[in-house]
Amino acid sequence: MTTEATVRSPALDVERLRADFPILQRRVAGRQLVYLDSAATTQKPAPVLRAVDAYYATSNANVHRGVHALASEATDLYERARQRVARFIDAPAEGIVFLRNTTEALNLVASSYARELLTSGDRVVLSVMEHHSNLVPWQLAAERAGLQLAYLDIDDSGRLDLAGLDELLAPPTKLLSLVHMSNVLGTVNDIKSIAARAHAAGVLVAVDAAQSVPHSTVSLRDLDVDFLAFSGHKMCGPMGAGVLWARPELLERMPPFLGGGSMISRVTLERTTWNTVPHKFEAGTPDVAGAVGLHAACDYIDSIGRSAIREHERGLTRHLLDVLDEVGDVTVYGPRDADAQGGVVSFNVGDVHPHDVGTILDRSAIAVRAGHHCAQPLMRRLGVAATVRASVYLYNTHSEIDSLGAALGDVKRIFKVG
Repeated sequence: MTTEATVRSPALDVERLRADFPILQRRVAGRQLVYLDSAATTQKPAPVLRAVDAYYATSNANVHRGVHALASEATDLYERARQRVARFIDAPAEGIVFLRNTTEALNLVASSYARELLTSGDRVVLSVMEHHSNLVPWQLAAERAGLQLAYLDIDDSGRLDLAGLDELLAPPTKLLSLVHMSNVLGTVNDIKSIAARAHAAGVLVAVDAAQSVPHSTVSLRDLDVDFLAFSGHKMCGPMGAGVLWARPELLERMPPFLGGGSMISRVTLERTTWNTVPHKFEAGTPDVAGAVGLHAACDYIDSIGRSAIREHERGLTRHLLDVLDEVGDVTVYGPRDADAQGGVVSFNVGDVHPHDVGTILDRSAIAVRAGHHCAQPLMRRLGVAATVRASVYLYNTHSEIDSLGAALGDVKRIFKVG
């Protein structure tokens, strides 16, 4: 049976899609914007913008708290969004917790599960390629609960070195938390097989899917992990709408992350009992408009077809790697294999500081990211302080990749590289 997650589409009509994104019509310094920073945040299509505007214009009210018409409409929109996001990742809806972003979702797991339910001496395994969002929360939990942290390394191609995985999964390890797709290297980790090995050892698995969910079909049932986190703003949705999926039986065991309205069942001056899962973890007024926009983003992406998006990005990534080779004097970090990575390529030009490269590119209205990309341990592992990162999405074109190449030629001339 065909589902929303398995829809197949023909090759993308990119020019038609670009018309859906008003910001792509912008000119910067008199030039047409070339946006190659979608790993940081994606641009928003008109259907998402309309959905958010329509919510505020016609149905704005607080959810789960009123009996009037607007409150009922808002609650229905919010809960329909939960169901839609669950279908998008092929997961049971009762495990969907709405939060602000991937960072908050991973903090919830590190605080409510690791810090509260693990005991001193238990071990959490991470990797050196993790975003700070999947490092710092675990460090905080380790300090407060007396946990041990251990790390998987990467090989010279930027892939996880799994040679010592089984040893790291042995007791006292209780949890493995890994990124699905690196925001720096583009490396796509084989989470399904890693999770199977972890579960065979009795270890739970958490996944940072911020970079994978927007770009390819991610099925929670297929990956068979215990926690999965991602952000709406990286998949054409609004900022402020994030998602944690967790096994409902784990959510039942975990104490609340925040206290306040909505997450309670009964409050007295002496004690409080909690609301049902997942509402137990959604204290206070939620970002209902963000959830509505995320619903619209799921619809938009599936109307295009995630397999078509992945194939388009694969072609752009191959082109980007070729262009960087043609520019010359460029060091690329990561697999250099468009079939083994997502649409993210990090590089440096000669000995030019990445911020200088980014500044020169900005003069040509080309938006890239320059810095440590919230992955300082990975930068140290690579032996650099920072990199330039170009990242593509469904609305990018091959001509934009050529424009990047031409602008990098300007960088070389200005800084006398080569």
